[in-house]
Amino acid sequence: MLPVRAAREMTAVKAKDVKALSPLMVIMVIIFLVLLFWENQVNNEVVISTLEHLHVDYPQEGVPVPARYCNHMIIQRIIREPDHTCKKEHVFIHERPRKINGLCTSPKKVACQNLSATFCFQSETKFKMTVCQLIEGTRYPACRYRYFPTEGFVLITCDELGPDSFQGYVK
Repeated sequence: MLPVRAAREMTAVKAKDVKALSPLMVIMVIIFLVLLFWENQVNNEVVISTLEHLHVDYPQEGVPVPARYCNHMIIQRIIREPDHTCKKEHVFIHERPRKINGLCTSPKKVACQNLSATFCFQSETKFKMTVCQLIEGTRYPACRYRYFPTEGFVLITCDELGPDSFQGYVK
């Protein structure tokens, strides 16, 4: 029995050893929390800015109350100005991405309204869209929008890879 008791005493952790490890454990927990917070901040700043992510909703997402469609989509897609203010107006196009991609070969080229030296490609048919107009709020995500379903000719710019940006619509 004596050898077993001696072995147990050799592996026991003394209270003073645990106290010496406490500052190290506290530092490790703080570092873990800082890294966790920093990772979440980085992920929140990554905003997808493709035309498809920002403006295409096909098939149109079913929101139980249509009047809340804009508020839901703006939050879900993290749509805001670069300075985190609310966008005054945003448009969602309810058409297949394949059909929007085909606009880059459209024979209908017009001068872009906002970009004087750039040509826009205009759809040859009207697309179903939802226009979201800001009615309340200034800082994202406290933005409230009014919902306007409409149809119109879509104007986009294209680069060598396809549709680049949504420039507006014409009724």
